[in-house]
Amino acid sequence: MSEKRNIARAAGVLGTATIISRILGMVRDMVVSRLFGAGYATDAFFAAFQIPNMLRRFFAEGALTSAFVPIFSEYYTKEGEVKARELANVCFSVLTAVMALVTLLGIVFSPLIVSLMFPGFRAEPSKLDLTVFLNRLMFPYIFFISLVALCMGILNTVRHFFTPAISTVFLNIAMIFCAVFLHDKFRVPITALAVGVLLGGVLQLLLQLPVLYRKGFPVRPAFRPNHPAVKRIALLMGPSIFGVGVYYLNITVGNILASLLPQGSVSYLYYAQRLFEFPQGIFTVSVAQAVLPSMSRQAAAGELDQLKETLSFGLRLTLFITIPAMAGLLACSTPIFSLLFMGGSFDFPMAVQSAKALFYYSLGLSFVAMVRVLVPAFYALKDTGTPVKTAFVAFLLNALFSLVLMKPLLHGGLALASTLSALVNMALLLYLLRKKIGRFGGRKIALSGGRTALASLPMFLAVSWGVSFMDWSVPGQKFEKAAGLGAFVAAGVVIFFVCAHLVRCEEARDAISLMRRKMRW
Repeated sequence: MSEKRNIARAAGVLGTATIISRILGMVRDMVVSRLFGAGYATDAFFAAFQIPNMLRRFFAEGALTSAFVPIFSEYYTKEGEVKARELANVCFSVLTAVMALVTLLGIVFSPLIVSLMFPGFRAEPSKLDLTVFLNRLMFPYIFFISLVALCMGILNTVRHFFTPAISTVFLNIAMIFCAVFLHDKFRVPITALAVGVLLGGVLQLLLQLPVLYRKGFPVRPAFRPNHPAVKRIALLMGPSIFGVGVYYLNITVGNILASLLPQGSVSYLYYAQRLFEFPQGIFTVSVAQAVLPSMSRQAAAGELDQLKETLSFGLRLTLFITIPAMAGLLACSTPIFSLLFMGGSFDFPMAVQSAKALFYYSLGLSFVAMVRVLVPAFYALKDTGTPVKTAFVAFLLNALFSLVLMKPLLHGGLALASTLSALVNMALLLYLLRKKIGRFGGRKIALSGGRTALASLPMFLAVSWGVSFMDWSVPGQKFEKAAGLGAFVAAGVVIFFVCAHLVRCEEARDAISLMRRKMRW
C-alpha cells in the first residue's frame, strides 16, 4: 500500500473517531450553555480549565507527541520491537514521576497561577476564589492526559489510530453525565463539571492500557531516567513546547486579556473556540497525526523525496477540507449558535457575541491547520529550533495585535489577533522549510488551494443567501432551525463538490474515490 494511501486511511480512521468525539463535545457544550449560560460561573470554570488544558495542548498532545514519536519510530524501525517496548516502558515510568510532581506543584501554587493568568478576576474576589477551587480540582487531569498522549504516540507509530482518537469521547460523556446528574448536588453547581473533567481523564487512560497490551506493549515499571533516548526526547521537547503550542499560547493570552473585558468575554471566546476546533479536531489533527509517523520513518531512512511528497499531500489534503469549512463557519456563525446553544441560560445576545468571536477565528482556520502539519515536518528532521523562532515572532505579534484590537473590537479583536498571528507563523514556516529541504511542491499546493477556494466561493454565497431568510433571534423552533440550516449546508456541500469537479480539483476526486472504497467495504 502506498504511503499516500496509508495517510489517507489513517486520517479517515482518525477523522471518523474524532467526529464522534466532537459531536459529543458539541452536546457537552450545549448542556453547559443551557445549564450555566455565559457569565460569572462559566467564566470561572473556563478560566480554571484553561490552565490544565493549556498544559495538555503544549506538553502532552503537543511537545510530548512531537518529540516522542520521531525517536520511538527510529527505535521501532532500526532497533526492533524489543528495544521499542523497553523505551516505551522507560518513558511511561519517567513521565509518571514527572507529571505527579507537576500536578502537585500546580495544586499547591494554584492561587498564584490563577491570579497571574487572569488579573481581571482580582477585582471580584469571590470569582477568583471559585476559579482557584475549580483549578485545584481539575489539575490532576494533566497527569492522566499526559500518559494518554504517550500511549497515543506508541499506538500511532504501530498504525493503530482509532483508540487514541475515540478516547476523548469518555471525557465528554463524563462531563455531560456529571453536569446533568450532579449539578444540583454541590453548593456551587458548576463544580460538577470539574468532577467530570477529572473522571474523564481517568477513563481516557484506562481505555489505552488494554490496547497497548494487545499490540505487544504492556506497561511495566522501568524507571531509568538516564536512558539515552529519554535525554534526546527531553531535548526535543523543550523547544517543541513553544513551537507546537504557539497557537494555543495565543489563545491563552486572549483569555487572559478577556478577563479584563466585560463579564462573559471569557465564555464567548471559549464557546467560539470549541466550534472553531470542530473541523480542526475532525480533520486537521487527524492529518497531522497521520503524517508525523510517516515523515519520521522517511527521515530516519534518509528518504527525503518521499518525505517531501508526504508533506505536500498532507498540506493539500488539509487545504481541501479547511477552506470550505472556513467558508461554512463564516456563513453560519450566528445560525449555529442560535441552533445549538440558544435556550435556557444562553440567550440571543450571548449567541451574537459568541458568533462574533467565531467569525474572526474562522478566518484563520487554514493558517492554523497548515502550521499543525508544517511543524511536525521540522521535528521529523530533528530541527526544533526553527519552529521555536517562528513561534516566538508569532507570539509577539499576537500580543501586539491583541492590545491594539481589543479596544475597538473587544473579544472579537482578540480572536482576530490570533488569526493574524497564525498567518505570519504559517508564512515563515513555509519559507524556512523550503530553504531547508528545497522545493516540496509549493506551486502544486498553491494551485490546489486556489482551486479549493474558487470552488468554496459559490458555496459561501449560496449558504449566506439561504440563512438570511430565517430569523435566528427567535428562541426555540429547534426543528425548523435544524431543518433549514441542514438543508442549506447540504446544498452548500453539493455546490462545493460540483464546483470542485468543474475546476478539476484533484483532492475532490481522491475524496470521492476514498468514500467509494469505504462503501464497498
